Amino acid sequence: MKKKSYIGTLLLLTIIVVVINIISAKWFFRIDLTEDHQYSLSQVTKNILNDLDETVTVTAYFTKDLPPNLQKVKQDFKDLLIEYTKRSGGKVVYKFVDPNSDSKAEREAMQAGIQPVLLNAREKDQIKQQKIYMGANIMLGTKAEAIPFIRSNESMEYTLTSSIKKIAVKNKPVVGFITGNGEPSLNEIPQAMEALSVLYKVEPVTITDTINLSKYKALAWVNPQDSIGPVVFNKLDDYLAGGGNLFIDMSRVKANLQNLQGSVVNTGLETWLSNKGIVVNPDFIVDERCGTVGVNQRQGSFSFTTQIRFPYMPLISGFADHPITKGLDEVIMQFPSSIDFTGDTTIQYIPLAFTSEKSGRIKAPTWLNVQKRWTMADFNEQKIPVAALFSGRLKGKSNSKLVLITSGEMAVNGSGRGQRKINEDNVNLFVNSIDYLADDTGLIGLRTKLIKSRPLDQISEAKTLFLKWLNFLLPVLLILLYGIIRAQYRKNQRIKRMEEDYVQ
Repeated sequence: MKKKSYIGTLLLLTIIVVVINIISAKWFFRIDLTEDHQYSLSQVTKNILNDLDETVTVTAYFTKDLPPNLQKVKQDFKDLLIEYTKRSGGKVVYKFVDPNSDSKAEREAMQAGIQPVLLNAREKDQIKQQKIYMGANIMLGTKAEAIPFIRSNESMEYTLTSSIKKIAVKNKPVVGFITGNGEPSLNEIPQAMEALSVLYKVEPVTITDTINLSKYKALAWVNPQDSIGPVVFNKLDDYLAGGGNLFIDMSRVKANLQNLQGSVVNTGLETWLSNKGIVVNPDFIVDERCGTVGVNQRQGSFSFTTQIRFPYMPLISGFADHPITKGLDEVIMQFPSSIDFTGDTTIQYIPLAFTSEKSGRIKAPTWLNVQKRWTMADFNEQKIPVAALFSGRLKGKSNSKLVLITSGEMAVNGSGRGQRKINEDNVNLFVNSIDYLADDTGLIGLRTKLIKSRPLDQISEAKTLFLKWLNFLLPVLLILLYGIIRAQYRKNQRIKRMEEDYVQ
């Protein structure tokens, strides 16, 4: 009887498991318990997928036998494509191809812009280089966009959605970059241009008395260095009065690292802003949390470069809870200045980025002493604004927006051999600011939708030592305590059994 009952229970469990597998294969779903819904499609992605008029084909080029950590990236990308397919009602179709096993597929991958990556892999106690592919090609009609390499530490959703949006958009809004006053060219900010080109048509604009600025969804003004005439400011006032949006990334001070002199930059832009109640002070922000600079030193006949902390280059990690700064970890600013607002209630002032709780200001002009021994007396201020959003009646009766950052070279890569890669969050802050002013789709929220690092709280050395010994001794003490209690219990049992009236 018991055997029949056991077989019946086992059969019932088998049927339940089979039914669950059939249902899960037919209806795909998953529950996202992460704090920021990292594994759920955003409303922005859903809207873009719903607006697709044609079928989007995603060809994922992945090597078949990948190491476990990279195999997870492949599976995560496949899960994401499954959701895209279902959310789009079949408008997104996909296939996985292994270029390593098919020479024709490998040629197609490389022609699409997906290059192999060499990976050091261990095989039979030997290190061998393996050629792997981890990219995708997205096609809509005759348009194509490649994702050369899909990484585990970036937002897959942003990468895929922005690629689809880039080939699906018909009429890109225009963003103008103001030139003619000593600004860097568009070629000197390639990282920002690459990100902006997803949604916008970006073009330089020289402001004259005959130009019509109304076609620009937003205007950007990056680090002007020359004196600016009144025609430019009059045209910008007209633009703002018509509801236009303006992004300014300016330097109020500059530093010459050859003679270590810090001076004030006067272009007229600071006066124009001041007339609106927006004051960019002629000072150098210094911060205990800062970057480093290389200083050449000589010892005898030898010369070498030493990295020295440089408080004039603060590491900004204090951000407002705002779409422009959401998801940012750390921005490296070069010689920023402080912002004050003296305007009235017709303009809303939102500080976006601040210094740390140990920071200060040094009025320009000044001498930049790289060998200075900094003390806490030099950092007697906290949370000084270095970026801000102003919205409201900046000019006229229409509402407009202005985003201001006071580190003009924050996102400038440079030119020629001097071009350098910029910190990713510097570019994100730059591009997010323009997105906030010009983008109606909401992709701004996806760019920084990354899994946040959650480092352990810093504790003192004494507490660290205490916890170390506690972790070592506590298990031993618990075992000893258990042994003592058990020994006493057994002793009590023996005493009871020795009593005359003891009954088993």
